[in-house]
This record gives sequence, structure tokens and C-alpha cells, in this order.
Amino acid sequence: MSTAEVVATYLVETYLPLEQAAEAIAGEQSTGTFTAVARETPELRARFAARVLSVEELPPTGNPDLPGTTRSRVPTGNPDLPGTTRSRVPTGSPDMPGTNTHDTSRDAGKRSARVRIAFGLDNFGPSLPNLLAAVAGNLFELRQLAGIRLLDLDLPAPFAERYPGPRYGVRGTRELLDRPDGVMLGTIVKPSIGLSPEELRLVVRELAEAGIDFIKDDELMGNPPHSPLADRVAVVTEELDKVAARTGRRPMYAFNITDDLDRMAANHDLVHAAGGTCVMVCVNLVGFSALAWLRERCALPIHGHRAMTGVYTRAPQLGIDYVAWSKLARLAGADHLHTNGLSNKFYETDEEVLRSITAVREPLLGGYETLPVLSSGQTPGLASETYRRTNTTDLLVLAGGGIHGHPSGPRAGVTAMRAAWSAATSGTDLTTAAKQVPELQEALNKFGSPYTGSGHGPA
Repeated sequence: MSTAEVVATYLVETYLPLEQAAEAIAGEQSTGTFTAVARETPELRARFAARVLSVEELPPTGNPDLPGTTRSRVPTGNPDLPGTTRSRVPTGSPDMPGTNTHDTSRDAGKRSARVRIAFGLDNFGPSLPNLLAAVAGNLFELRQLAGIRLLDLDLPAPFAERYPGPRYGVRGTRELLDRPDGVMLGTIVKPSIGLSPEELRLVVRELAEAGIDFIKDDELMGNPPHSPLADRVAVVTEELDKVAARTGRRPMYAFNITDDLDRMAANHDLVHAAGGTCVMVCVNLVGFSALAWLRERCALPIHGHRAMTGVYTRAPQLGIDYVAWSKLARLAGADHLHTNGLSNKFYETDEEVLRSITAVREPLLGGYETLPVLSSGQTPGLASETYRRTNTTDLLVLAGGGIHGHPSGPRAGVTAMRAAWSAATSGTDLTTAAKQVPELQEALNKFGSPYTGSGHGPA
């Protein structure tokens, strides 16, 4: 019998005593059910039951209750008449972050805690899907919980033995890009969908000649009839080869190969055979197991897109935190992983984004080096603050609208981004740098910077 354990950390909100709620999770996700059963012996429990390691009470969160929450503690006020049924109180739909309509007077008796639970590895083995069944399965549906969020996972060594993780990571990507230092700058093809392969050729040519490091398909661009993947691969690789012959530099292009398993493998082989240097997979759309399956067969860096991650991360009282999610994606083999960016167009705060970047950069099981990808509304005006707060250039910064929306076109957008990051890393004020680089001044005039009070902008 192995003594290895997975330790899962949760945010738990409940009207029950905190210890009782924690035990309900441990029981439901291991040997227990809603009632005692004959063969759940003390010996069986000693070997397979999950163990509550700690319950650290936290201040009230103010989060709305999950629908169907059991309120065993009756809020203060007049007592109910005998015979009143009050086991479930309708809570309505929980609000998303940023809304402020929750009636906190309904929360009397609700408590919050950080709970750590140990699951024996013998229960499921070093298997990502079966791990998730234990640490993130039916527990999200327990009525005893007004809120339940998986915050983090501590994984034992057998997972490293089973999953090799990223093949390229930061260093391998730098080698392929011939960019040994400095931030790596990239963009997304815009418009996201609708361009024909020949129109795409012109976009790629302009970006590559401007000195971009990385270009990728939008996650909406798969294998549509108007621009089949095979046609895009042929056009893009041909154009990149021509630019490389003229300039000596060949940007990395991440083709979106997300699809059913058999098609995903064929898509990878298509890109590899044509001389492509990167493939993109939408992690949540194929699942961690499919990503790990691809990693075993993949000869190219895997650009891990986070599309649909908000389903797990946005509601503060429910789901899987990005810290835990990113560990699973790294184990499965993502060489690059989207973290969002500062002052982004989505819901995350700068502090949440910085925590995600830190999570991706932290060693996992002694390795699993993955490149953080900053995206969503990135412009030259964000470079200095991003560098100041991350203190690293081991980043892939993607500017879609921030490059394609430049007043003088994408080529000028690349120049502006490069100048902004050069100024950031050298300690030069952006305003001073802009006097020397007209393209940067144009970008600052249009997009501004939220950190100098001049606003910010691409959608």
C-alpha cells in the first residue's frame, strides 16, 4: 500500500459547523455516502477514507449561496412555528464578480474556511481524470455547501513519473525563436475568422517582416470550410520560409489543431510535415487527458489556450481556481499557457492575473517549465507596469487589437510593442521613448495607458 497522498485545498462556505462540512466532503469523495453501509468497515476507512487535515476559519466572503444550499442554521429573528420545513431556502442565481446585488442579511450563520483534505493515491493512482473525480467530482453538488472552490493541489512524485509535462517550455521556445533573452512578442490573426488563406498570407508576411516573434490562430479558427487548416498550413509555412530567406528570422506560428482525438493527431502531423513549429490546443475544449495524449505523440511546442476557463474560475464561490487548473494543464504537457494580462478586457483584476503568472512560473514537482502567455487587450502602454510587477521577460506577450488596431497598421503595431518593451526593460520612461519612435507615440495616443491616467483601449 502506497503512503503517497494528494492534498487538495478548498474554500468552503456552509451553514453547518465547518468541521462537519469538511467531513462531508472527505466522505463523499472517498468511502462514504449519505448513510452508513455494511461494508464500510473501520479497516476499509483506515486505508481509503480521505482525511481532513485542517480547517482554517476565514472572514465572511459575502458571496451568494449556491442554488439549493441547505440552511440547517436558522437565521436570527422570530422562531418558526412547530412543524415548519426549512431545510432548503431558494437562493436564486448567484451573481458574477463585479455585480453588487447580493443581500448579505440572508447570510446569518454562514461560515467560511480554508480546508485541506488528503486523498490517498491508492484511491485513484497517478491519473488526471481519476484525480479530478476525487478532488473535483460530486462535491460541487453537495447541498451542505453554500460555496466550494478547489484552490490548490499538492501532488506526489508518481504524477511526475506518469506525466512528462512540457517538452519545450521557456528555454525550448526561446531556442526555436532564436530569442535568447528579452520578452517574446506575438499577436493573434485578426479578424479572428473570415480571412481567406491568401488574405492570411498577406497578414503573416507583414507581421513576419516587422520582426514579430510569434503569431497564432484565434481559438475560433479551427478547420472551417472557408479556410481549411490544410490550406492555411501550406500558405503560412510557405510565406514564413520566404521571409526567413530574406530576413534570417522565422516567427513561430501556432496553428489551432483543436478537434476530436483522431483529427487532432492528424492535424499535428500535417503541421509537422509542412515544417510548422507550433500547434495550439484549447485545453478545456479537449480536456486534460486529450492534451496528455497529444503530448505523448507531439513533436512540436503545444500552445495551451484557456478558452472556457471562466466556467471554472469566474464565480468566486464555485469551481476550480486558476492555480489548481494550471498545474493540471502543465502536467498534461502545455508548453505555453495563457494567464490573461494586466488591464485586460475580461473580468480579472491585475492582482488575480499576477497570481496566475506566478503560478505558471513556480516549479512543479521539480520542473514542468511552462511559458506564461499574456493576452487580452494588451498594448504598448502596459509594458512598463507589466515588467515592473512581474520582474521577468520570460513572458510571451500577445497583442491582437494592440497591434492590428495601430493607426498605421500591424507593422507599426509591432514596432510600437517592441519599443515599449525595450523602454520598460531599460528603465526608460515611455513618454521619452515615444519621442524617438513615432509608432510608439501613435500607439500611446490611441490606446493610452491605465497606469498614467490616460485610459486604455482595444476591445
